[in-house]
Amino acid sequence: MITPTAPFPAPRAAAAAAGLTVAIDIGGTKIAGALVHPDGTMTATTRRATPRGVDAEGVMAAVAEVVADLSGSPLWASAVRCGIGSAGPVDTSRGTVSPVNIGAWREFPVQARVAAELAARGAELPTVLAGDGVAMTAAEHWLGAARGHANALCMVVSTGVGGGLILNNQLHPGPTGNAGHIGHISVAFDGEPCVCGSRGCVESIASGTAIARWAREQGWTPAGTVNGGTGADGGSASDHAEHADHTNGAGKARDASAVGVAAAAAAGDPIALAAFDRAGRALAAAIAATATLVETDIAVIGGGVAASGDVLFAPIRSHLAAYATLSFVKELRVVPASLGTHAGLIGAAAAAMMLLPSPPSS
Repeated sequence: MITPTAPFPAPRAAAAAAGLTVAIDIGGTKIAGALVHPDGTMTATTRRATPRGVDAEGVMAAVAEVVADLSGSPLWASAVRCGIGSAGPVDTSRGTVSPVNIGAWREFPVQARVAAELAARGAELPTVLAGDGVAMTAAEHWLGAARGHANALCMVVSTGVGGGLILNNQLHPGPTGNAGHIGHISVAFDGEPCVCGSRGCVESIASGTAIARWAREQGWTPAGTVNGGTGADGGSASDHAEHADHTNGAGKARDASAVGVAAAAAAGDPIALAAFDRAGRALAAAIAATATLVETDIAVIGGGVAASGDVLFAPIRSHLAAYATLSFVKELRVVPASLGTHAGLIGAAAAAMMLLPSPPSS
């Protein structure tokens, strides 16, 4: 069912692209949709929980329900394009996704299937697919912390580490939509194996999962208790969180995730501080390498781990001084993302506006 939503704060100047954009955000916990105006306002949103224990068609049925909801809006006929943001891996050259947090989808042709659902609802629209890191990048450049920067690196640090690039004011997704995937830059020559098959990747050091694992391996244990358990969140640009709670004998959950490590670091725990310092150093090295390669002047970091604030940003900035040493990267800034839970839908719309041609004037 469509529910009204407060308009997203409009940017200082309207976007160049005209017409409404159908935005669909697919993550491990939810599938959301909205009609997004050229100034960034969302006049209607809808969502479904991402189905569990179903096959590929069962997940697609939830996407189809989101499209059907949106088609009931009186503004549906004004839509001129569609953007799909999805957890990855993605292959935009083929329009397929294999999200790590949606096991039923492997090389699923989501772009073609969404286009077919739109057509069935009377909207034969040009459609584009973007990975969640690229969508977040488009969102932050359009309306967020990278606004006004012609060259930017944007990152999601959560259960994994992803990202995207803005170069010369253009979104740069690359041939398969994976350009800017900073999580799999190797920053430790003899580092531990990464799930991708390489060694010493940023993700294997700085993801929420890696931070919590390393802290526990060094002997850190969560102190105190919280009521109940905390659920694991998915991996789209609007789903970032990383929780892996453990339970004590009293039935209370002790937070042994990166969230718990961050809380311990904020309280001065030396192992927790070391875990975030290690993560910050890995991120700083990768950010500096990227900036040196393509001359970005800002790095925007979002995601569940970034929500720890200065616990993460202070070591990144401290270590960045040792890596970003050349004159053209010395002024590189690292800032938190600003769009939060809006990033998925706003990013899907922004990616469509940046990557699809504008409709002809009537």
